Amino acid sequence: MAVTIDVVSKGVPVPDGALLAAVREGDRAAREALAKRVGDTAYVFALQLTGGSEAARDIAQDSVLRFFQHLDRFDEKRPVEPWLYQIVRNQMRDHNRRDRVRRHQSLDAWLEAGHPEAADPFADPAADAERADLRRQVWHAISQLSEPHREIIVLRDFHDLSYRAIAEVLSIPAGTVMSRLHAARKSLRDVIVARGGSFPDQPPTRRGDS
Repeated sequence: MAVTIDVVSKGVPVPDGALLAAVREGDRAAREALAKRVGDTAYVFALQLTGGSEAARDIAQDSVLRFFQHLDRFDEKRPVEPWLYQIVRNQMRDHNRRDRVRRHQSLDAWLEAGHPEAADPFADPAADAERADLRRQVWHAISQLSEPHREIIVLRDFHDLSYRAIAEVLSIPAGTVMSRLHAARKSLRDVIVARGGSFPDQPPTRRGDS
């Protein structure tokens, strides 16, 4: 059975500037909506990086708190994604330093539940089961990558960040993003092929590479 990278679940949408502005104006409904969207986004990203639901929940909760603590400092004209992913990444590292991160059999359950993909009333159960199996195989391979390779694959191929945004999140030059991503995809390909799967020669088309 061939394993391809494009069947892996995406991250959930991140909040936009208009929602941030409404929160700053005191809109309680907007604040609740923002907390939900930030929490969901933080949880998905943390789960993709750690593979553990308990750790991901802790990281997401801490990330939401930090997000709101520094909300007044954020420039609404800037994209939210790099800032939010930086917060999650920093919180994850804090958890790692405190030995609070533990791996669990939770990423499989998240993939089997179909999150964050919407339910399709015309879905083919057999095809869905096959896609779920492919997703598990790909994520198991990703979990074997080094942290730098795992996070850059997740940010680019599953959260659709541009090279410039990834450079901001990881605090590295754009040229390093391209070389590291190339190395990460090669490592992922090697793991998948070693497990009996196949990897596409070219990654799927994503957001502008700038």
